[in-house]
Amino acid sequence: MSKILVFGHKSPDTDAVTSAISFSHLQKQLGNDTEAVALGEIGEETAFALNYFNIDKPRVVSTVANEVKQVMLVDHNEAQQSADDIEKVEVLSVVDHHRIANFQTANPLYYRAEPVGCTNTIILKMFKEQQIEVPKEIAGIMLSAIISDTLLLKSPTCTEEDVAAAEELAKTAGVDLNDYGIELLKAGTKTSEKSAETLLEADAKTFPMGEQTVRIGQVNVVDVDEMLERKSELLEAMKTQSELQGYDLFILLITNVLENDSTAVVYGKYFEIVSEALKSSIDDNVMFLEGVVSRKKQVVPQLTLAFED
Repeated sequence: MSKILVFGHKSPDTDAVTSAISFSHLQKQLGNDTEAVALGEIGEETAFALNYFNIDKPRVVSTVANEVKQVMLVDHNEAQQSADDIEKVEVLSVVDHHRIANFQTANPLYYRAEPVGCTNTIILKMFKEQQIEVPKEIAGIMLSAIISDTLLLKSPTCTEEDVAAAEELAKTAGVDLNDYGIELLKAGTKTSEKSAETLLEADAKTFPMGEQTVRIGQVNVVDVDEMLERKSELLEAMKTQSELQGYDLFILLITNVLENDSTAVVYGKYFEIVSEALKSSIDDNVMFLEGVVSRKKQVVPQLTLAFED
C-alpha cells in the first residue's frame, strides 16, 4: 500500500497540526500507511503541546504530489488553504469543522464536517466509532487543540460536544483541564521577539469573498497594547504581502485570551464594509471588537455576507 499524507491547512495552528497526528494514528490502526505532515512551521503554542506530551513535530512540506498520489485533509477543505499542488493528488477523506468552499474532487470520498469548535472533537468520535483506544499522549494533543480552538471552552464556537470531549481527553491525558489550558494558551502569546511577518502568517487564512480576496490573521495575546505599539510595522508588512499576493483586504485579529475580545488592525480597501459588517468603527486602521474571539464564527461569515451583497 502506498503512503498517504495527512495534513491540515497552511499557517497551521494547534488543531491543524494535532488533528493530522491524531487522524493519522487512527488511520494506522485501521491498516492505512499514513504520515502526518504540516503545511508550514509550527508555532509556540503547538510546540508546547507536542513537547509536553512527548510527540515529535511533523515534518513541514509545501507540495505533496512529488511524494504521494493520495492524501487526507483535516481542519480545512478550501484549495487555497491546502497544499500548493492539491489538484494533482486524490483526496481520500476530509474531516473538518469549517465552511465548505472552493472544493471539488474527481472521485467520491469520505467527507465529514460537523459544526463543532474543533476538528479533534470529531476525531475523538471516530476513535469511539471504531472502538479504538486513544493513547495518553494523543489524548493530550487532541485536548490541546480543543483548548486552543475554543479559548479554553469560552469561544462562541464551543459546543457541548467540545466540552465533553475536552473533559474526557483531560482525564485520559492525566492533566487538569483548566490549569493545563491556561499554561497552553499563555505559551502561544509571546510576541515581542517575533517579526511582523511571523505574527501575520502564524495563523492566517485567505478567503474569497465576492470578487475580493481577503486575508485574515489571528494572534493570541495577554497584552494588546504591546502589539499595537508595532502597528506601523504590521501595516507595512501587510502592505507588502497584499501587493505580492493580491489581497484586497488584510485584517489581523489581536485576541486577548484573558478578556475574550479582539482588536483588529486593518489594511487595504473597503473600510466602510468592514465597519458595517463587524459593527465597529475603524480609527487609524484599528477597530475594537468586543466579545469577538472566533474568526470562523464572528468575522468570516459577516464579511462574506457583506461582500456578496
